[in-house]
Amino acid sequence: MLTIRKSEERGHFDFGWLDTRHTFSFGEYYDPAHMGFSLLRVINDDRVAPGGGFPMHPHRDMEIVTYVLDGALAHKDSLGNGSTIQPGDVQRMSAGTGIRHSEFNASQDKPVHLLQIWLMPGKAGIAPGYEQKMFDAESKRNRLRLVASPDGAEGSVTIHTDASIRASILDKDASLTHTPAKGRVAWLHVARGSVSVGGRTLKEGDAIGADEPLAISGVAPESDILLFDLPV
Repeated sequence: MLTIRKSEERGHFDFGWLDTRHTFSFGEYYDPAHMGFSLLRVINDDRVAPGGGFPMHPHRDMEIVTYVLDGALAHKDSLGNGSTIQPGDVQRMSAGTGIRHSEFNASQDKPVHLLQIWLMPGKAGIAPGYEQKMFDAESKRNRLRLVASPDGAEGSVTIHTDASIRASILDKDASLTHTPAKGRVAWLHVARGSVSVGGRTLKEGDAIGADEPLAISGVAPESDILLFDLPV
């Protein structure tokens, strides 16, 4: 089984301060054919203009992961956390019984480009929580570096659900293979650049879901990819 999601088919809104693309149904974008993939509910590809951002707003019962590609994102939440998320950082926020947070472009003159990812939690009503860790480029170079997992393995952030996220920065012609275990599926999102997967070229914003081995090779000089390991 292969499911290909092309970048140009995603939901798209440009609000001036925010240019956003939705892989799955979200907000004003509704497509019953794209409601999520396994536990993966949201991948929003956001570009926030200088000084723009999301004012304080609530979430509950969701595992939220933020991955910044360019620029810097300022975060504040009702737990008292305040941080700046930069390229290489992975932020995990467990909404649980309820959390409020704001996210703003930390710069007044440069845009910020980020992915916001939502995963369904393993159970409802957990205590809200926050974690942020840096994974430098070399730790992801031409390998699938574990950045989020249920048990915090290999120094990853801990997400409270049966899923893991691996990140890679793939050089041109470098190759990787991922084989989902029995009862598991994979979702590969191209965050930047372009890669070949089983002979299919995927560009920035494209994604592929699979329950079979994925042979991935770099096409662009440098490509950022995220690989999600999920239950069937």
